[in-house]
Amino acid sequence: MTAFKQARLVVAEASVLIVLLFSSAITILFAAEIPQNERRSGTVFMSRDTQAMQEDDRANPGMLAVLDGEALWNEAPAGAKSCAGCHGDATTAMKGVAARYPAFDDTRGRPIDLEQRINLCRTEQQHAPPLAWETRELNALAAYVAKQSRGVVITAGTDARSRPFVEAGRALFNQRQGQLDLSCAQCHDDNWGKRLAGSVIPQAHPTGYPEYRLEWQSIGSLQRRLRSCTFGVRAEPLAYGAPEQIDLELYLMWRARGMPLETPAVRP
Repeated sequence: MTAFKQARLVVAEASVLIVLLFSSAITILFAAEIPQNERRSGTVFMSRDTQAMQEDDRANPGMLAVLDGEALWNEAPAGAKSCAGCHGDATTAMKGVAARYPAFDDTRGRPIDLEQRINLCRTEQQHAPPLAWETRELNALAAYVAKQSRGVVITAGTDARSRPFVEAGRALFNQRQGQLDLSCAQCHDDNWGKRLAGSVIPQAHPTGYPEYRLEWQSIGSLQRRLRSCTFGVRAEPLAYGAPEQIDLELYLMWRARGMPLETPAVRP
């Protein structure tokens, strides 16, 4: 065997070794994921008082946003139909919709979340300006639509077209970031059930968004919560609506597949 052929053989063997090591590393990286039959809603980790607040619509402060959303559902922008004018009664037309989001959008070739779908309906169907992220109006409409799927099992991310985006979100979930050099998985997969600053660490299943958080004293989106976590590890937060945000949101909803929606949930 010539020296050249020997060198090529060494390179080929090294390449195979690198691939095997990389595959092993990926297996180890994702080995800590919570088995699906052990996944629990964040409701399980709350105090009984907070659980009672969520369970009673008369005490659940998130229901105020739902009522606002109902009014907006029936309100027509100037020169256009209302949401109800196209879709009809939300209690039937929107049942199960939020359980599928983020969902793959054929026109854009990637998934979009519920808030983006609402804004697309506004701009493309109602010819109205989009609602800004985290405004009362957008959160209220999203909460009203999502509330119609309360109790419906989550199926987001199970569409084969969404699979690459689920994997991109998974990678983000496991990626260390910020000055604290922490990943989402280190808290929510490896240390769930333990306490951080007096609060129990949940498993990060987004079963109730938009949800009312006592620390916010308002209702907010999943993207707001993701940005809060990013600030917490002292990293640069992703912009609202960024593709990476949607990928992470999709992965989290896929992790929660099989769980019922609880919108509007109440959390500490």
